[in-house]
Amino acid sequence: MSTTTPPQNPEADPRVKAVFDDIRATRQTDFINNMWRYLAFDAALLEQTWAEVKRVMATPSTLDPLTKEMVYITASIINGCSYCVHSHTAAATAKGMTREQHAELMCIVALAAKTNQLATALQVPVDPVFDRG
Repeated sequence: MSTTTPPQNPEADPRVKAVFDDIRATRQTDFINNMWRYLAFDAALLEQTWAEVKRVMATPSTLDPLTKEMVYITASIINGCSYCVHSHTAAATAKGMTREQHAELMCIVALAAKTNQLATALQVPVDPVFDRG
């Protein structure tokens, strides 16, 4: 259950409408997902969050869009965010992620979880060659 209620008519607020319009234009869709609808309870938070998401996820960079989505899926799994796992898996699929790539990603996430836990449990010291500090 949500901890807040989305506004009934969020686009009545011109700041929210501007963000929603930018989301539509950037993503080339009329769909505004629940994350943005629920963030619309606070226009400033919505603006800040969308600006950061747009800068990191929608602006061309050294990482291709599919890789960004797959990294986001991984972080969402680690952080236990079911909403983001679902939404970014859908986004990655729309950007061309195959079933085989998704399966491989799950194998990597599971392996990293296992070896991270082992390294933590054993308190394995970092090899000097790996320490860039």
